[in-house]
Amino acid sequence: MINRAILVLAMASTVGCQETIKFDKPLEDEMDPVVVMTTTAGDIYLELFQKDAPKTVANFLELAEGTKEFKDPKTGQMVKRPFYDGLKLHRVIKDFMMQGGCPLGTGTGDPGYRFEDEINAAGLGLDKIKLTEAQFSLQAEVQRYQMYLGQKLGIRSQADLDAKRELVEAEMVRLSQMSLMELYQAVGYQYDSTKSSHKAVRGALAMANSGPNTNGSQFFINQIDTPWLDGKHTVFGQVVKGMEVVDKICNSPVNQQSQPQPEIKIVSVKVHQRGKN
Repeated sequence: MINRAILVLAMASTVGCQETIKFDKPLEDEMDPVVVMTTTAGDIYLELFQKDAPKTVANFLELAEGTKEFKDPKTGQMVKRPFYDGLKLHRVIKDFMMQGGCPLGTGTGDPGYRFEDEINAAGLGLDKIKLTEAQFSLQAEVQRYQMYLGQKLGIRSQADLDAKRELVEAEMVRLSQMSLMELYQAVGYQYDSTKSSHKAVRGALAMANSGPNTNGSQFFINQIDTPWLDGKHTVFGQVVKGMEVVDKICNSPVNQQSQPQPEIKIVSVKVHQRGKN
């Protein structure tokens, strides 16, 4: 018979081993859960900002643990299983970021649903930055605004444009005076001033999307600071250990589709610690 005292000591020793992992940077909040993303290139430990992006964090954890239904891309049926296990990192760009979470491995897949952003643009200071002060291109957003403006003013031809040129010019003057927050709101982004948001800096974990409120399962981890993404993507976590693995992945050889060659896969995403009470 196994000595009870020896068994208790063995169990305590095992728990102690789990707790001896030292993070490379302190947690933003000791109550935050930490997950370990095991990839074929190494382990990445991620703190999840559960108070600041509760819906996004819950979605990520539930998909990772297999407690949330998603649409199986092969059968079209709603299923429950650990979503991220076995998926490849489908988009990797050196000096930018690594992206995963697509069930098709192409960047076009989703879990069969979409949900809203959790961002406070004013909290990120975007209400204080004028378009003319931005240190990055806003071409896509300006073009989208111009399309919106054309619809708003009923411009469908060159004749319409000529007839309403004064209105258009006045709107373009107004555009030049906008803040980043105002421009992003004009093209569809919605913000929540009650949230505490995080910038898309090196090591940030954020939701990948195709525009406002189109989150699903895809995410990215930044290799560098990306201020042009602030206000457009929910940052819901940060790397607290394993940034060298992120660098290794981002610096990997890739094919023309920016996919690592050879493939790099997510083996599993598991909770390392639930958060301290």
